[in-house]
Amino acid sequence: MRHVVALSGGKDSVAMALRLSEVNPDVDYDYLITPTGNELPMMEEHWARVEEIIGKKMIRLTPFPDDGLAAVIHDQNMIPNFRARFCTRILKIEPCIQWLVEHAPCVQYVGLRADEEERKGLFGDMEGVTQAYPLRDWGWGIDDVWNYLDEKDISIPERTDCAWCFFQRLIEWKRLWLHERELFDKGAAIEEEMGYTFRSAGRDTWPADLKGLGEEFARGRKVRGEDKYNQKLLVGCDREALCRVCSM
Repeated sequence: MRHVVALSGGKDSVAMALRLSEVNPDVDYDYLITPTGNELPMMEEHWARVEEIIGKKMIRLTPFPDDGLAAVIHDQNMIPNFRARFCTRILKIEPCIQWLVEHAPCVQYVGLRADEEERKGLFGDMEGVTQAYPLRDWGWGIDDVWNYLDEKDISIPERTDCAWCFFQRLIEWKRLWLHERELFDKGAAIEEEMGYTFRSAGRDTWPADLKGLGEEFARGRKVRGEDKYNQKLLVGCDREALCRVCSM
């Protein structure tokens, strides 16, 4: 029987993984991650630190190892959006299901908390795979997770999702433009090639396309709440406004 810890890199899965290794030190856990190839450098550093703490290399499932998300976009001939989240299905859900079924029987440990009973796992029923929810078994809510991570001096990166995530806010696009210009420009080039944008048109008064967005940033236009957001980042992760993965 294999014991497999599903790691997104967000607060809940990291807290679960570290605590499991403490309470069950004799269990040889497999740590499964599904990189999209579009993570920010801070995420790679975060994964490396988690590996150092648990003392074991994580298993990386990468169906498109050469160019990750960009390769999926070209393969599907479209940019993902909130109605068509094929990026999550192709890069995360399907590879994980395939690996688990191939390595059954196994137990998959999922980081769902006791205070989010309405949430369910993404994978459904799989033959030979038992799903376990340690955080719920321990009665851990959001405060328990943060307190545990604070005790272990573990910080969660500002961004644990994709650099081009269509769910991200304007301030996150601006910070990408400021600090990871090559990634931002690559996203803009893909938009021009595909004839579509990562951001939905009409959601605000800003340009939907990244090229236009970058031009506005270059002119010095500020995003609403930008100063307040930047101030929060000076004192650590903004726990009131976490990104898509970290807030799960």
